Amino acid sequence: MDSKFISHVEALKPQLMCLLAMQPITPDTLPAKMFRKGVYVLSEGDNDLYVGRSNDIKKRIGRHSRPGATHRMAALAFRLAREATGNLKATYKKGEGSRAALMEDDNFVAAFNAAKARIRKMSLRFVEENDPVRQALLEIYVAVVLNTPHNDFDNH
Repeated sequence: MDSKFISHVEALKPQLMCLLAMQPITPDTLPAKMFRKGVYVLSEGDNDLYVGRSNDIKKRIGRHSRPGATHRMAALAFRLAREATGNLKATYKKGEGSRAALMEDDNFVAAFNAAKARIRKMSLRFVEENDPVRQALLEIYVAVVLNTPHNDFDNH
């Protein structure tokens, strides 16, 4: 394996340990001052559900959970609403099953809003990572190690 890549990989486990050692908070209790770039994990109890990365964690968590966040902003909430309503098959074509069509369905909108409220109550941990390559690798590494059900890394 290339030495440059190895140096990135060797940094992953210490970052994971730092992430897991963080005392969990909730999206509603993010500190006023915090670092911007990094990787985060959302959990319910002992169940780690989702790993994400961002160049502005505070804003990204808001987009996941803010009541006014749209379906274009709140990807995890949208995914949880799909699960709750049985609309599991994503389509990227206009019409039935599309994001826009689902957002016209009152039951789906209710599930989407409930999912954003659910995310606001989740436990949140995060770790700083400024390097974009390490950030991407760390997101994948943490999701694989924690076996988070809402990270699939599938192409769309």
